[in-house]
Amino acid sequence: MLPRDLIDLMRDMNVFPVVLGSVSQDNEVHLAFVSWVYPIDERRIRVAVSSNSTSDKNLRETKKASLMLFAPDKALSCYGSAELLIEKIESVKFPVSVFEIGIDRVENNLFPGATIVGTIPFVHTGDLRKAVDLDLAVLEALKSA
Repeated sequence: MLPRDLIDLMRDMNVFPVVLGSVSQDNEVHLAFVSWVYPIDERRIRVAVSSNSTSDKNLRETKKASLMLFAPDKALSCYGSAELLIEKIESVKFPVSVFEIGIDRVENNLFPGATIVGTIPFVHTGDLRKAVDLDLAVLEALKSA
């Protein structure tokens, strides 16, 4: 299960960068850095990805998913199954899908003698107004799916 303090932190941030892992039908592992994530509860996290991405294809085909979450004092690997909730977020101009990952197992991967002191630093570049509007639209879809 996800720790309550991590759920609260993820909900407080507009974007929370994580590493999303998926696997193809040929058992090829694919990793992607994504920032559109929202925890529903201790066992479910929703993610949004480009509908034409390798992650999207793999999650649709095999439903196998993992997430690597970094936060103060935490480096958690979460493993589970993905379910497609939204084929395309209508309020977004390009195709973005929403998946819900049901978490079956969480492992703490912090190694002895070290700790994480914060979240992954993340800033938008380019047109900040468009980026913020896009984040808000996707976040609303993640919450309401």
